[in-house]
Amino acid sequence: MPNLRLRRTILTLCLAAALSGSALVQAQDLAPAVPESVDVSSERLGRLTSTLQGYVADQQLAGAVALVARHGRIVYHEAVGMRDVESSDAMRKDAIFRIASQTKALVSAAVMVLQEQGRLLISDRLSKYLPEFEATTVAVEEDSGYKVEPSRRPVTLRDLLTHTAGIDYGQGIAKDRWAKADIQGWYFAHREEVMRDTVARMASLPFAAHPGERFVYGYNTDILGAVIERVSGQSLDVFLREAILDPLGMDDSHFYLPPDKTGRLATVYSARASGLKRAPEPGLGIGQGHYVKGPRVSFSGGAGLLSTAKDYARFLQMMLNGGSLDGRRVLSRKSVELMTVDHLNGIPFRAGQGFGLGFSVVTDLGARGQPGSVGEFGWGGAYHSTYWVDPQEGLVVVYLTQLIPANGLDEHSKLRALVYQALTD
Repeated sequence: MPNLRLRRTILTLCLAAALSGSALVQAQDLAPAVPESVDVSSERLGRLTSTLQGYVADQQLAGAVALVARHGRIVYHEAVGMRDVESSDAMRKDAIFRIASQTKALVSAAVMVLQEQGRLLISDRLSKYLPEFEATTVAVEEDSGYKVEPSRRPVTLRDLLTHTAGIDYGQGIAKDRWAKADIQGWYFAHREEVMRDTVARMASLPFAAHPGERFVYGYNTDILGAVIERVSGQSLDVFLREAILDPLGMDDSHFYLPPDKTGRLATVYSARASGLKRAPEPGLGIGQGHYVKGPRVSFSGGAGLLSTAKDYARFLQMMLNGGSLDGRRVLSRKSVELMTVDHLNGIPFRAGQGFGLGFSVVTDLGARGQPGSVGEFGWGGAYHSTYWVDPQEGLVVVYLTQLIPANGLDEHSKLRALVYQALTD
């Protein structure tokens, strides 16, 4: 009996120590650390800084912020170049960027929050929440142009999450009808119409493909934003703030910028043959945008958010951790698993990649042909930003800049190569 009690006491102490250690790790998620402490070379990471600075010196980039975390520790967080060239204002690590389609991952996660709350299923028909999508149509090419025919099956929420609903950005063969409805492109910040009403008008327009048959990138996540509003009874900005942004401490992530943060917003530039040119003010999509002085009415779930590298890394670290950060759980481990595996089931996408619920997913490293790992997930944004999470290597990488169009700039590939060459284990 004494030996049994002793073993129980030792087991209890070990369990308490393990729990204490786990809590300590959670409390330190994304704390800065010496790179060598997580098997990353400081010297080799320096190659990334000098390379990015080279793009700035060659006037291919105005400025950028890059962040690399490994095993929950930030090992690289640097700013290069200028936040605003004309005013000679240097880029800062806490600069705020228009993250465009990086919004999609956050809104996709918000849909999964609602599923975990028992308020929807991703297998549900879209029309269960937005009845105007009960009977949709598809534009099909003909010799004389195109014809419009009924969709072969209803759209589901999973179709929207995987971009297989057949809905593009209004630039397909029926673009004349989308243009007439004034719904084209990913930008909505200038509109005085709430997104729910814009989405309702989409339902009457011909899709680019039949649901479930092709990967078609478009308004899918904007429609999911309208579903979130319908199910939650809250505007998308409020639900996203309460369900994800506040729990993760993403205090610098907004659809429209608070007045006291306008001095941190990175200026948008465009790559031209003659060099960088400041984008128009405010401009539509390719300009500075209405994120400071706009109507603040339309909350685009597909491309509307602004954020910082640190904020977005907190979201990605939560995903890498299996749904929690700093002891706060946002998603279950099984929801994260479901989001980060390929759902395309043979539908053509990119070489070596599939698509999950809001993220691209690497399925074949050789076919993809770039450094990384099978199971890596990520995406990017229209202003030339990119990010990825590599679970095998415990990596989170966020790269933010403001360049549209970028015209074939290759620093994304060099970023990837220089991150992986710095690993030492």
